[in-house]
Amino acid sequence: MSSLPLAAGPAPVPAQPDLSRPLVLMLAAGAGLGAAALYYAQPLLGILGADLGASPAHTGLVPTLTQLGYAAGILLLIPLGDRYDRRRIILVKVVLLMLALLASALAPGLGALLVASLAIGLTATLAQDIVPAAAALAPEAHRGRTVGTVMTGLLLGILLSRVASGLVGQQWGWRAVFLAAAGSIALIGIALWRGLPRFVPTTQLSYGQLMASLVDLWKRYGPLRRAALAQGLLSIGFSAFWSTLAVMLHERFQMGSAAAGAFGLAGAAGALAAPLAGRLADRRGPNRVTQLGAGLALLSFALLLVQDLLPPAAQIGLLVVAAIGFDFGVQATLVAHQTLVYSLDPGARSRLNALLFTGMFIGMAAGAALGSQVLAHAGWFGVVLLAMASAGATLAVRLWPARRG
Repeated sequence: MSSLPLAAGPAPVPAQPDLSRPLVLMLAAGAGLGAAALYYAQPLLGILGADLGASPAHTGLVPTLTQLGYAAGILLLIPLGDRYDRRRIILVKVVLLMLALLASALAPGLGALLVASLAIGLTATLAQDIVPAAAALAPEAHRGRTVGTVMTGLLLGILLSRVASGLVGQQWGWRAVFLAAAGSIALIGIALWRGLPRFVPTTQLSYGQLMASLVDLWKRYGPLRRAALAQGLLSIGFSAFWSTLAVMLHERFQMGSAAAGAFGLAGAAGALAAPLAGRLADRRGPNRVTQLGAGLALLSFALLLVQDLLPPAAQIGLLVVAAIGFDFGVQATLVAHQTLVYSLDPGARSRLNALLFTGMFIGMAAGAALGSQVLAHAGWFGVVLLAMASAGATLAVRLWPARRG
């Protein structure tokens, strides 16, 4: 990447007393559209499998490989943001993500789609280049609020992607979803090329030294290890729920991809937690916010234990309430963890972000894989118990340091 010329654009900008609102909104949109690419396939698995002649077990590899690609990309590529101009990295990934989405749309069979899914995961990490870019531009006193705003865009992208994917897929087929996604990435790429400032690297370490420094950072910062572990655990339940919801709705309520995607609207309400959590973390400290978020997720998953006792309409209503609650808790916990981690070493924010999100997306991939297996062998009730266990374990991790003082 060092051989690439710097793209023309605005001059490098240091942290500003007042980060412009249009720039924050552009960063939020870029993070949202980048992260959305990870989730377009989830509501489409039923129609996608039928079109390609693949079993549910095989189509389940699509979201699993996408999440694994994202985890690998975060670990192997995100640290480059400390060594090179983040603007250049973001623009290169925009082009590659657009090509990966086009490859998905044109995939002749499941094998090609799986390769493209892995590439989508790797390149969609541009979202995690954008978040530390926002943190670098923001003044310290408002860093939590700024990160929270950008994360709102990212999380809305994740959650609303399911809505858009389900609707477009039902009307025009699953390939149209990936074509439209490629177009959206092209448009936000033009906006980022025109408006994103250049960033001065914070280190001159070689790539090998950058990767070696990840080990040192992991050993040095206990709060980083706790954050990665806690967010990874919570992500297991989050991913298990969303990865199996479409199958459960189809089998139990005979609902199609549009209805499954529409549940993203319920989850999108939870994204409102991001700016609120950022402000609360600025005022009260991030540790308290992580405890509250994990507790809310646990309570929301627990509500689903009584789902089978209710009539069908009430079951749907309870699913909506639970989705709002646990998404609110998961997103609040994530923003608080980011605020905590970014404060540890300003010169290593990209690497710290890489470690935090590697833990998170290992949990996401594990949740997608475990969720499908648990649903097959223990039903939806088993998925709920898995989600509760992940949230309970997260709360225990976040409470343990407080008890130890």
